[in-house]
Amino acid sequence: MIKKPHHNRGFWALNLLTHLNVIVKKGKKLTEPEKFKLADILYGFVVPLIIGIVIVLFPAVLRPALDTWFPPPNMMTGDPGSPYAFLTVIFTQGFAMMVCMGIPLIVGLLWSKWAGGATGFITGTLFYLAYSGYNIMYSIQQFGIEYAYNLYADPSFIGDYIVGSILIGYITGALVNKSLSFKRMLGASLTATITVGVFTFILGYTVSFAAWMMQGDPLYSFFYTMLPMVILGIIAPILAKVMVWYGLIAGSHY
Repeated sequence: MIKKPHHNRGFWALNLLTHLNVIVKKGKKLTEPEKFKLADILYGFVVPLIIGIVIVLFPAVLRPALDTWFPPPNMMTGDPGSPYAFLTVIFTQGFAMMVCMGIPLIVGLLWSKWAGGATGFITGTLFYLAYSGYNIMYSIQQFGIEYAYNLYADPSFIGDYIVGSILIGYITGALVNKSLSFKRMLGASLTATITVGVFTFILGYTVSFAAWMMQGDPLYSFFYTMLPMVILGIIAPILAKVMVWYGLIAGSHY
């Protein structure tokens, strides 16, 4: 029997060890954190801090200023207030609601319907708790305890913020279906925001504890309910597309 030569075994063993050494070195490079940069301070500390300050300034500074410039209607005296009082609603409640629903909307666009719906549940619940408590105290301060509603039990608040946020993230994710097309993202976004806007208006007009406020002027109520939602439906896909361009979508399907 002719035996195969063994003079190449040493070469193959050395070659294998070399390849293993290269793989180990690459693995170490992949697991090592990036070096600290000044940009980390900007995006990891400065920008979040500024956003937090702006969020606090809206109810603490902007709302009182807008109420002074555009006095709201007084339900106790019958004073109709300023015809531009809707601007206060849009720049305070409307802006806050845009942030609450904008996050699950963008997650739905960039990730999936399930991620969008789950994110909506979190943001919607937080907004529901904060906004209900704020309005209860506002009602007590303005009109007295006898006119204060328990807005934690208001079905319109639960539907608007918790259910609405879930729907907006899920519907958007389902309709866009991981597409990169801006037209499809815009269509999915507007469909979801308009649907939830109508859903919000109907709940506020029918089952809300303060439904009589909307029934006084339904067209006006429909206007300031839908305007922020339409604006959000346009802004969100633009932001999502920019995030795709710059790769700011870690963990998504792209």
